[in-house]
Amino acid sequence: MLDLYDKIEEAKAFIAGQWNEQPRAGIILGTGLGPFVERIDVETQIDYESIPHFPSSTATSHRGRLICGKIEGIPVVAMEGRVHLYEGHAARLITLPVRVMRAMGAEWLIASNAVGGMNPNYRAGDIMVIEDHINLMTDNPLIGVNDDRLGPRFPDMSEPYDLQMVDAALAIARKCDFVAHKGVLVSVTGPNLETRAEYRFLRLIGADVVGMSVVPEVITAVHCGLKVVGFSVVTDMCLADALEPAVVDEIIAVANSAEPKLRELVEGVVKQIGKG
Repeated sequence: MLDLYDKIEEAKAFIAGQWNEQPRAGIILGTGLGPFVERIDVETQIDYESIPHFPSSTATSHRGRLICGKIEGIPVVAMEGRVHLYEGHAARLITLPVRVMRAMGAEWLIASNAVGGMNPNYRAGDIMVIEDHINLMTDNPLIGVNDDRLGPRFPDMSEPYDLQMVDAALAIARKCDFVAHKGVLVSVTGPNLETRAEYRFLRLIGADVVGMSVVPEVITAVHCGLKVVGFSVVTDMCLADALEPAVVDEIIAVANSAEPKLRELVEGVVKQIGKG
């Protein structure tokens, strides 16, 4: 049986057979954010099912393709859709693509997701630049015997999101004249949405938004030495005392409508990375 390191190397070799560039950044596009792919000068696209050991995405609006190409001439590799814990996969498996990005030479991870907003100052359609997170998921991608070739046993999480890039992203939003907040993401397993009492609890412990992704990928990114910047698109408001039933189609529609803002942020961040 292959260990995780060997699986990463096999996946990397397969991708290199179709696209032999070294990406500066890996990008994860969450719910409703697939249209951003149109901003990439696509050179290769590969279905996840074709890549050795990659998990398959079953979530609504997640295409399940690895996009290889350039943004403003800077090589990137983007996941058009991600895989979640609630789809039945282990955290070590759903984060394997992040490790493959790192093995390919990426220095940065740009992660995005759709979230519910619990901060009353937020509105549906706003973007939050992730400053920190709270992990309430039922699995951790680092559980098990540590392979020192992939990262340290106890990675430090005092600054999982690069704070200089957080400030740079907020400056990009101001320049482009749209609202971007700085806040805390809490990640839960899902797939059910939260109760009123749970929203009150999550807000009480310091979270501004709640989602079902990003945190496992970020933990893995920190473990393997990637710098991280993250963006959450607020697709619906989750205020406990004014809660309305969530409609998935409406959530995806709001995420799609916010995509131009995400495009500006990601393109701006990639340009910053290109200067480094």
